Amino acid sequence: MGERPYVLLSCAMSVDGYIDDGTPDRLLLSNEEDFDRVDALRASCDAILVGANTVRRDDPRLLVRSRARRRERVTRGLPPSPAKVTLSTSGDLPPASRFFTTGEAEKIVYAASPAFAELAGRLDGAASVVDAGDPLDLDGVLADLSGRGVRRLMVEGGGSVHTAFLLADLVDELQLVVAPFFVGDPGAPRFVHDGEFPRNSRRRMDLTDVRRIGDVVLLRYLLR
Repeated sequence: MGERPYVLLSCAMSVDGYIDDGTPDRLLLSNEEDFDRVDALRASCDAILVGANTVRRDDPRLLVRSRARRRERVTRGLPPSPAKVTLSTSGDLPPASRFFTTGEAEKIVYAASPAFAELAGRLDGAASVVDAGDPLDLDGVLADLSGRGVRRLMVEGGGSVHTAFLLADLVDELQLVVAPFFVGDPGAPRFVHDGEFPRNSRRRMDLTDVRRIGDVVLLRYLLR
């Protein structure tokens, strides 16, 4: 395997493994103390990656919230927030989403080959659009990010992206927050989909930290 960024996968889920419910409103799985922890994680990374469905469904800004953390990054010669990265197989990405319209950091879209040309034209300079192959090649994505100076990548979802990175054994660290309630909606998105994961009962992850943060619990696993 060639040089690639350190990949930190961060996720909050309900006790029964859901990352959202079936309503149009975003489900808040965590609390302010944990949101601040995640903000510090973002500030420590060079790029944040989410899937296209997360861009469409949640319209995230993917910015560092803390003014002090943004200021500290600028003193180190960095943009106030890390680069934003998304993956798209279909090319269905709205140019007016906050992923593209907020923040000064670089925006990068890795598109599957069939969607590349149309998406690059439609985004019209709002982001760097990269042909990532057909099917979309995660190893190539990580190699390209490494070439752009990304040493530490934070992956924030959703379930399809979590699954793809974990199935490909491309995650170095998993930070999983468990919220103290159930969702129980079979149509709602889950932390991961089914698959033959390389990390299983014969190749277990290394639990390195368990931390109570208000009413949620943080589990930190190392996979390498």
